[in-house]
Amino acid sequence: MGCCRLGGLALKILLRNLLNNMTDLAPIVGVVGFFEVVVLQQVPQNLFGLLIGLVLVLAGLTLFIQGLELGLFPLGESMAHAFARKGSVFWLIVFAFALGFGTTVAEPALIAIAEEASEIAADANMIVDSDDARETYALGLRLTVALSVGAAIVIGVIRIIKGWPIHIMIAAGYVLVVIMTSLAPREIIGLAYDSGGVTTSTITVPLVTALGVGLASSIKGRNPMLDGFGLIAFASLTPMIFVMLYGMLI
Repeated sequence: MGCCRLGGLALKILLRNLLNNMTDLAPIVGVVGFFEVVVLQQVPQNLFGLLIGLVLVLAGLTLFIQGLELGLFPLGESMAHAFARKGSVFWLIVFAFALGFGTTVAEPALIAIAEEASEIAADANMIVDSDDARETYALGLRLTVALSVGAAIVIGVIRIIKGWPIHIMIAAGYVLVVIMTSLAPREIIGLAYDSGGVTTSTITVPLVTALGVGLASSIKGRNPMLDGFGLIAFASLTPMIFVMLYGMLI
């Protein structure tokens, strides 16, 4: 009886997410359809494949959000609560770094941009045009970004514990970005800025957000709304600095 009730609840949540995602995708479909039919006055090429892809996107988004609600968000919050009860700042910081590093190094968007950057660097004769050189360059870029996000999450966790003002820290960080931009090679600047964006994607954001909210909820005197958010801002900021430094060193 309990299993049936649980299954019915899961199905209800799944259908709700499906409906919400259909609503979210409707404006995108409307814009593309308007410009294809009204402005360009043509039927999209491979219309059947386009419709199949749209259905797959809808299914993927629905399952992904279902997974977040059932697994990733509760996991991040529960571990934050557990570390707060344990009272070990050292292990909390180790966990924060490992979480930031692990989620970022496996980020599909980062893998894609690192591979693309290695191809462009080889074509521009910035690195040797060989498979080994491209793989080394892409791996170095991924590890640099992952290390930067790990450091960012550690800084964010310490900020929550200490109650430091986020606006001052973010402002100081962007001042450092401006300084680094004036010193870094021009070829690496755009890549550094994009690296700050691709780190805050499908894998990193849910777990890091859950960690911040859970930690702020567990510490006396901290407001989850005021103190729990902001880790993603650090995760977007530090890769710019680290990648520009990476470009200066290589």
